[in-house]
Amino acid sequence: MNANLFDILARNIADPDKVAIETASGERISYGDLVARTGRMANALAGLGVKPGDRVAAQVEKSVEAIVLYLGTARAGGVFLPLNTGYTPAEIDYFVGDAEPAVFVCDPSRRDALQAAADRAGARLVTLDAQGRGTLSDAADAAPAAFETVQRDEDDLAALLYTSGTTGRSKGAMLTHGNLVSNTLALIETWRFTSSDVLIHALPIFHTHGLFVATNVTLFSGAAMIFLPKYDAGRILGLMDRASVLMGVPTFYVRLLEEPGLTPAATARMRLFVSGSAPLLAETHRAWRARTGHAILERYGMTETNMNTSNPYDGERVAGTVGKPLPGVELVVTDPETGEALDRGAIGMIEVRGPNVFKGYWRMPEKTAAELRETGFFITGDLGRIDENGYVHIVGRGKDLIITGGYNVYPKEVEAELDEIPGVFESAVIGVPHRDFGEGVTAVVVPTGEVELTEAAVLARLEERLAKFKLPKRVLFADELPRNTMGKVQKNVLRERHGGLYES
Repeated sequence: MNANLFDILARNIADPDKVAIETASGERISYGDLVARTGRMANALAGLGVKPGDRVAAQVEKSVEAIVLYLGTARAGGVFLPLNTGYTPAEIDYFVGDAEPAVFVCDPSRRDALQAAADRAGARLVTLDAQGRGTLSDAADAAPAAFETVQRDEDDLAALLYTSGTTGRSKGAMLTHGNLVSNTLALIETWRFTSSDVLIHALPIFHTHGLFVATNVTLFSGAAMIFLPKYDAGRILGLMDRASVLMGVPTFYVRLLEEPGLTPAATARMRLFVSGSAPLLAETHRAWRARTGHAILERYGMTETNMNTSNPYDGERVAGTVGKPLPGVELVVTDPETGEALDRGAIGMIEVRGPNVFKGYWRMPEKTAAELRETGFFITGDLGRIDENGYVHIVGRGKDLIITGGYNVYPKEVEAELDEIPGVFESAVIGVPHRDFGEGVTAVVVPTGEVELTEAAVLARLEERLAKFKLPKRVLFADELPRNTMGKVQKNVLRERHGGLYES
């Protein structure tokens, strides 16, 4: 039997006439139409030279056609590589150079800026805009809808997603068809998804949360989604009388709490509010329940594993925890030095094992061996504990990764750009608690004194080199950075020193 995720999705379609996706403009795409569109897209990709196992990279705006591109890539046997729309050409050059895609899809407005990177990687550059128009959609429109979905095994790659590396160099996490399908089915079971559900889809689709969690869970369960181009608190609130589920990052809920119309009556039809990608403050959890009568369901996942745990659908959703392991997922807390399992209540390194765990890092066997044990357990880099009731608590990170608004930022990458600025002697980048974003990227800079530096000038230089979500929310200046006896910068001291920076 074909283990291709698209084939499994298509086999489970009960009613081809049922609406799968409704756009913000009111267009309604049925499951049957979605299958036909993916067939045309798969034919177009094959016509561009995509063979099974080839990568298809995409830096495109959110659109239905971008979802069709993801599914069409899977159907053609390709490996889908979504790229954050905020990445600069300099950042894109690394990703496409490392992944070597056969086809690179970008917005028409960025074609000239990205052509050189595509040429260096040997990729065919085609376009797709926010309205689903471009040279790729032209090719798909001209192609037949009939396409025999390529045979794939569970262990074959379906997606390649880049995540932060310990040296600042991003790593490509290799996700298989089996990884994505197993996690989707576990979430459908855990969150009680059925064909009667309607999801408000307001997440971006270039990372795990919006693409694999929100989209896959909806389509595999035969449900429908209202597909919004971007987050709009007022519009989301207005849609709740037609929907049943909202998935978001903590910022979604903080902003919705500012809406005067958020009441129990406004949310009466909704059955589930899911939050992830960044820690949800207990204060937000309590405020949401007080305003709506609903308890937000928090879960825990990452690029390499998709979702690992979830607070229960039935039962207590404990603020400040990420719940219990999903069906089929094992989670242990270990001694970071020895790898030995620790008793309940002890804080240590979180490790997970299951069909959701990725295959390894693209072309990085040493990094794969360092983080993926022979036993199948993945060392997450997150520190946590399991309480007496089996709930998992995340207490910190073994690495200095910053999660801001649901996006991962590795400080080393930002520090490297800061240190290139004339007048900067050295820098340290930390995550500081932020009400809206979970953590605010914060830079502490030591000037050389030879050049006058201002916060505005530093940020202006960084804007040319880094995606917007990586930019520091504040640039602070110091005479020196705190160090331990070995000369290592004590970022924990900086985090404590500036912990209240964003409280106002």
